[in-house]
Amino acid sequence: MRRRTRPGHALLPAFAVTALLLSAGCSAPQHQTSAGDRAQETARVSDDTTAAARTDGQALAVAAAPAATTTAAAGSAGSGRPAHRTTLTVSRYDSKTRRAVISKAGKGTSPASPSPTVPSSPSPTPSASSHQAAVGDVIASAPAPGAPDGLLAKVTKVVGETGAGTEVQTEPATLDALLGDDTAKGTVPVDPAAFDVDKLLPDVKVSWSKSGDVRVGPEGATVPLGSLRLDVSAEVPTAEGAPAAASASVSGFVQVAPQVDFAYGGAGTGSAPGSAYLGVSGDWDSGWAVKGRVAAATATPLRIPFAKLHADPVLQVGPVPVVVNLDLTCYLQVSGDGKITVDVEQSLKGDFKAGGTFGTAQGWTPVSSSDMTSTPVRTSVTTGGNVKTALGAEASVGLYGSVGVTADLAPYLRGEATGTVTATSATPGADAQGTWNLYGGVDLSGALRLQLSVFGTPVLERTVPLGALHREWKLAGGSL
Repeated sequence: MRRRTRPGHALLPAFAVTALLLSAGCSAPQHQTSAGDRAQETARVSDDTTAAARTDGQALAVAAAPAATTTAAAGSAGSGRPAHRTTLTVSRYDSKTRRAVISKAGKGTSPASPSPTVPSSPSPTPSASSHQAAVGDVIASAPAPGAPDGLLAKVTKVVGETGAGTEVQTEPATLDALLGDDTAKGTVPVDPAAFDVDKLLPDVKVSWSKSGDVRVGPEGATVPLGSLRLDVSAEVPTAEGAPAAASASVSGFVQVAPQVDFAYGGAGTGSAPGSAYLGVSGDWDSGWAVKGRVAAATATPLRIPFAKLHADPVLQVGPVPVVVNLDLTCYLQVSGDGKITVDVEQSLKGDFKAGGTFGTAQGWTPVSSSDMTSTPVRTSVTTGGNVKTALGAEASVGLYGSVGVTADLAPYLRGEATGTVTATSATPGADAQGTWNLYGGVDLSGALRLQLSVFGTPVLERTVPLGALHREWKLAGGSL
């Protein structure tokens, strides 16, 4: 993925850029830290202690992790200490062997260097008391060298000491080992400047705004605070043998202010939490125009991705850093029989929510909703036929590199006409010998994935569909 270079960031080392990403919409640090504490967030707790020993059932705040923050930890097996901040950091991780090196902040391989392989031959250590980790500890880390999506793992073996810190063997862990009886619930905006944007078409423009650093979109369009905007234009297929005047194109913009929704409901029956939720939501604003005589070569609509976006916002859940992996793919989609010629434009605004919720009685169930309205800006339809265009986004949200929820939000514009029609929204009956109608609509679909078990809930036996949400409304039309 190509990374978007922002003014003033080009010469920063990778560690500084990572620190900026960790801010993820937080207006100010929650506490003061020394320079030695400014390291990647790490949480440790013993998986062998009881939930009562680990936590006291308190309600934890959920917020964006500040750029400058301490790490988090808990005592080894039998200590009974709940999770708390420390200066430990994951300085190296190898995803193939699942070996990590745990060190004090500021010691070991620099995060600015390429992700190294964990050493296989550590030097002898004089005593076990010098180890930075113990068997049974659970590590929750923000993005680190070798673990770009963050790390949630349990220590199964202390291999020994290296020059960079304590090398350990790990296995996958779950969040209930860290959060225990505690509860947490919150919605955190994702900093629009934190997204890496990979442009897939040549004519794509990116704009965003956040507090203290405001940019405006093309043609002077102001981007609302906290929003990311992508403008695009592209040629689309026309009917075979159609005249040059019937050439087809789609252009428009998507403006979105994404938020991550997270909840954890404390201890439930057995080892699973009482409840959990993970999802993505936000405000949506888009407008697009389609011109010409659109034709699809097959019955399947033509989908044209024009940008891929990725961000790894870190949520501060009490002392524990929870890494959320968010991916968006924005696309154009068109279908048509090549008979109808249109010149239409639509403006659409609203909001959306997609996610999965867990309860001990019903297990994992999907959540999806969208409330959007649209307005035809310009409407012109000539001859009979049908056409449908969508300007949408595929989203996936997960924790520590495991995708949990996928969603496809597709606002669309649909036109159909019968007979011989030459009409506009201003003069709906002009020269018409048939009927014509334009509709706005939105489709929302997706699925819950097995990886939602990262909360410590039972593994899904199969992928659970979100369920198709479909709404359509009439924009304009006429007949003789």
